[in-house]
Formats: sequence, structure tokens, C-alpha cells
Amino acid sequence: MTYNKTFICITTCLLIFLCGTYAFSQEPTFSTPTNVTAKDTPNDDGSSITVTWDAVPEDSGITGYKILRNTDSGEFEEIGKQLKPTATQYKDSEIEKGKTHAYFVQAITDSEALVNSQQTEGVIATGQWFHTGKTSLFIAMIILCAAILVSIYLCRNNQDVFVRRIPGLEAVDEAIGRATEMGRSILYVLGLGGVENVATIASMTILGQVARRTADYETPLRVPCNDPIVLNVVREMVKTSYLDEGRPDAYQEENIFYLTGDQFAYAAGVDGMMIREKPAAVFLQGTFYAESLLMAETGNSIGAIQIAGTDSEHQLPFFIAACDYTLIGEELYAASAYLSKEPMLLGSLRGQDWGKIVIFVTIILGVTLELFGINWITTLLQSVR
Repeated sequence: MTYNKTFICITTCLLIFLCGTYAFSQEPTFSTPTNVTAKDTPNDDGSSITVTWDAVPEDSGITGYKILRNTDSGEFEEIGKQLKPTATQYKDSEIEKGKTHAYFVQAITDSEALVNSQQTEGVIATGQWFHTGKTSLFIAMIILCAAILVSIYLCRNNQDVFVRRIPGLEAVDEAIGRATEMGRSILYVLGLGGVENVATIASMTILGQVARRTADYETPLRVPCNDPIVLNVVREMVKTSYLDEGRPDAYQEENIFYLTGDQFAYAAGVDGMMIREKPAAVFLQGTFYAESLLMAETGNSIGAIQIAGTDSEHQLPFFIAACDYTLIGEELYAASAYLSKEPMLLGSLRGQDWGKIVIFVTIILGVTLELFGINWITTLLQSVR
């Protein structure tokens, strides 16, 4: 009896020892990333491939992922940074166009072991002609273009277009007439913008209309420029305006000249011209920075009538304080249509206004629907990226 008890005790201890040894000798198993796929990223120019895989359980022991890639069946190499354990996709934007790329996802365990997924099939990235995510934006652009074209057509058929009164533009004839009566020149400053700047283009368009009037009145027009390209464009515009008015002999090329490309040297040069020549009218139209108040105050000190305009909201307060009239924001862009009464410009202006009305109504409607929990307009606008 004692022998049997001893045998059972020894056998039990031996079994416990063997089971414990086996349990501790086994490494923990970890989930391998599954359903790993590589696809050409949609709606791009063919410069990226997106790798996706299924999410792993929270208790899987995975602490992160690494992405490995090969090109044209070459060696695999690690790309990008280590991803979080909750990641399920990676966008590879450093591919070589026209070449085949394959991937596999490497999971990192809490014991720093590495678990590899299966290799994906090779993928070649290609560019798409049309971004399907911007279909709504494309439709809106077509509607706006149609509104502009219809407005231009109606304006060319002698339909009257109402343009609200802009005091600064109505004062253009007054300023030119004043300079003519006083026998003094007109100074037109285009600011510091280049020829690619929208405000500079709008300013040059206004200058073309001002030049037409100075050609009729034979009033000297002085235009200092800070950019050589702007200088040549302005010379051609003013020359064309004088030619259209039948006064090519009154055009003086030396009155449109290059001053300097430095910001404050340009401001000092313009201020010196104001003090020496004392023009009767000063136009400050275009892109301005810290020099705006310097020039506006100098023009004010000589008693010139000043008409300023810019799309820079930081400089508008200085112009409003020191100038007689100021074109605010989009009034600068509408000036060419306002002054010339050209049907194409007026029609374009009205078409754009209709587009702004539609956008404004859409915003009001979207806010109202959001208050009642209806968010389809918000979802539509958010889909346009």
C-alpha cells in the first residue's frame, strides 16, 4: 500500500513537471496579417500604390507593422516608418512609374518577433484621366461657365446690365479732368506684384482704360514699374490704348519706365516723383505691402486726388485712411467692366455674380438643414477635395 502511494506521488510530480516544461518551451503564436492586397491608388496621377490588410484582434500581441517592397522582382526593402498596430493600410508614394511593385506586411510582436504576411501580386501604377471624387465640382463648374456664357450672349444683344455704383471708379474721370485743367501729370502705380499676379493684371486693365482718357485729354501719364516684364506689358497696353483712340502721336514711351525692383527703394523713388512733380492725380492700384502707407501719405501731402485699390486686406486700412477713394477687394477686378462697358466683361461679371448667389444660397440651405439633422449637403461638399 505504501509502495502504491509512493508510485502515484512520483508519477503525478513527473507529469506536472513535464507539462510545465512543455508549456514554457512553447513560443506564443501571433496572428499573421491576412488579406494583404496592393492596388493602384484611385484618382491620382499614377504616383502611388495603396497596400491594405485586415485588422488583427486587440489581444493578438502585435505592436506594429513594417511594409516591405520590391521593384521588378528585385530584393525586398523596408519602406516608410513603423505603423501603429491599429493600421490597416499604407499608401506608398515613392514608387517608380512604369515598374512592377510587390509588397508584404511584416507584423512586429511584443517580444520583437517578426511575422510575415504572404507576398502580394505585382502592381503597376497608372494615372487616371478623371477624378471621380470631384464630379460634383465638375458639374458646378459647368453650371457656372454656362451662366457666364449666357450672360455674355445677353449683353451682346444689348441687354442692360446693372452694375452697382462704385464711387472710386466714378471719380476716375474727375481725377483725369482735374489733372488736365491744372496742366499737371497723372501718376499710376501698379504696386509690387508680378505679371502673374491677379491684382496686377486687374490694375493693368484699369490702366488701359485710364490711358484712353489721357489720350483724349492729352494729359501726361507717368507709370513707374518695378518689374521688367510688367514694364513691357504696360507699354504695349498703353500704346494700344492711345492707338485705339486715334492718338498714337501722343504716346510717350519714356513716361513708362523701370524704377527698381527693391521694395522700399521703389517706394522712395515714387515718393520722390510725387514731391518733385506734384501730380494732380495718383492711382495706387495692384499689390502693395508695407510701402502702401508711405506712398499714400506722400500723395496726400501734395494735395493730389488719390484713387487706391488692392485685394490685400492688410493694406486696405492705410488706403482708406490716406486716400480719397478706395476700391475694396473684388471692386478692383470689376473695375475694367465698370469703366469700359464692354459686353464680354459685363456678361462675365454678371455670370460670376450669379455663381456667388448660388454658393451663398447653398451655404444658407446647408446650415439650415444641419439644424434639423439633415447633412447631405455637408457630405456632398466634404467629398470635394
